[in-house]
Amino acid sequence: MDTPRMPLPPAGDPLGEALHLLHLTGTLYCRAECTAPWGVAIPRLDGVMTLQVVTAGEAWLDVDGEPPRLLRQGSMSLVPHGTPHRLRSSPDARADPLFDLPVEKVSERYEILRHGGGGARTHITYGVMEVDHVAARRLVGQLPTVLHLDAWEADDAGWLSSTLRFIAREAAELRPGGETMITRLADILVIQAIRTWLDSAPDARQGWLAALRDDQVGRALRSIHRAPARDWSVQSLAREAGMSRSAFSARFTDLVGEPAMRYLTEWRLQLARAHLNRSAEPLSAVARRFGYASEAAFSRAFKREFGVSPGSVR
Repeated sequence: MDTPRMPLPPAGDPLGEALHLLHLTGTLYCRAECTAPWGVAIPRLDGVMTLQVVTAGEAWLDVDGEPPRLLRQGSMSLVPHGTPHRLRSSPDARADPLFDLPVEKVSERYEILRHGGGGARTHITYGVMEVDHVAARRLVGQLPTVLHLDAWEADDAGWLSSTLRFIAREAAELRPGGETMITRLADILVIQAIRTWLDSAPDARQGWLAALRDDQVGRALRSIHRAPARDWSVQSLAREAGMSRSAFSARFTDLVGEPAMRYLTEWRLQLARAHLNRSAEPLSAVARRFGYASEAAFSRAFKREFGVSPGSVR
């Protein structure tokens, strides 16, 4: 279920552009209806992030490497790296493996899980999602193991609590278009959770995120992201940043962690790989689209980067 693309943010906001490209693909949404005592153990899910919204009752979230946390009604958590975790009625409740539990399959993307011993009720809307753009994946890669957002009481503006209630209603009623509504709303909730983290966490001021915020290197990154096929050089990127070639090279490497031209190559090839997975365009056209003068040059660079040929990826 793809979200329609909106115009890019203003040119002076490269971090905003990365958030704009944080477009989620809903792999699966589940409405869990649990009664105490209950527990569900979710294994490692590589390549996806998971979203948990408690719409009634409360639950304990225990993520590997993190202390358990109580999620009350209106709380949302994001596990961005597919880390194993457990949701349960109490910290000591037994957690049964997710894939051992029966579910009611409503559609290809939506299911209902009913589990527990008949006590106090908890309802959770659970999403398993993929990120479909290189910028978004790089942003997600810098997130911590888990993010939390307590919304229904702490949200002064009220929009977030309203969004959570709307998800709860859609998950409960399963009206026509409900899957699409939940997917769109999940995009908003995930972006808000990340924005909250960006505004407050020291780790959000390091590495690639720090480079995006930098007045000069951020301009060069924005130029690469917006026009990856352009015949960039260190000199032309330095001009975009308003710096000398040597000062730009040193600052880019210091902030991003790799030289500018290496970053450009990785960026182009990651975009190309994603494009190959969803397009039947000839390889020669794909090569030109991402800045390579010939199919042969593109194929060599692609194989160096990924260890396989572009054709095999397709």
